[in-house]
Amino acid sequence: MLNISRSQEHRVGLKPGKGWLRRNFITEVYLPSLFTRRRGIAHRPDFPELESEQICLTWIGHASFLIGWRGLNILVDPIWSLWLKVIKRLRRPGVLLRHLPAIDLVLVTHAHFDHLDRRTLRRISAFQPIIVPNGVGNLVQDLGFDQVHELDRWQTLKIGEIAVTLTPCHHWGARVLHDKHRGFGGFHLKFGARTLFHCGDSAYFSGFAEIGQRLPTEIALLPIGAYDPPTLREVHMNPEQAIRAFTELNAQIMVPMHYGSFRLSFEPPDEPLNRLRMAMKRYRIERRVVVMEEGVPSIF
Repeated sequence: MLNISRSQEHRVGLKPGKGWLRRNFITEVYLPSLFTRRRGIAHRPDFPELESEQICLTWIGHASFLIGWRGLNILVDPIWSLWLKVIKRLRRPGVLLRHLPAIDLVLVTHAHFDHLDRRTLRRISAFQPIIVPNGVGNLVQDLGFDQVHELDRWQTLKIGEIAVTLTPCHHWGARVLHDKHRGFGGFHLKFGARTLFHCGDSAYFSGFAEIGQRLPTEIALLPIGAYDPPTLREVHMNPEQAIRAFTELNAQIMVPMHYGSFRLSFEPPDEPLNRLRMAMKRYRIERRVVVMEEGVPSIF
């Protein structure tokens, strides 16, 4: 068991790093991003017919995924907005909202604006259930969902044939500066004999090994970007750390995410994927990493 209290979780890694005031995010990252042409295209996906145990995964962009299994469709951390307040989206969502299939379940890993986008959630709500960490429910209560389920760490909820477990992570959950009561984490999903883990946001931490021990994982969706933030806080993984997390999870397939869509930190937008490709070769795991294109469904 991880010996970290809820109050400690909110403090871990959140102190600004030494020298963070010497850098200027506005002039070095924010203003150049405003003048960067938005890239990417919105596909009109031809969602495949699936066999009984197959999973269809479609990356929308950032941490947003559409998961299909046995005729059910699940959205995780959906954000279709082209702006995060004043932060410009640099790559378009891979699928237009109107081209989505009917959504049966929505999962949101934490309350940060790039994961819990109320505008998007309002547009996709159709009286289906939504699952969020403890303390986040009031942010989605008025958006048109049937039931709002709040989970604590390691708590599991069954929705029909799907088991959803909230896992720990090394991050924080405040929506605004002093909003420290909100939970956060990743989601482990069990589809019959198949398993998938969406990490949410996380820096590397020793808890990945415990997650893998407690919740055997086949497919791991792991973040690889935003690792050089303005405050130099340790709140996201770099590509090499994501591979270490993948190894400690003992997962079979890694899918990288949380890069390219929004420039939230100092590293260039193309650096995370380039670093990941080099690390894949170094650790000889090229066949176990699936780099997805936004809006293109893949069968697992």
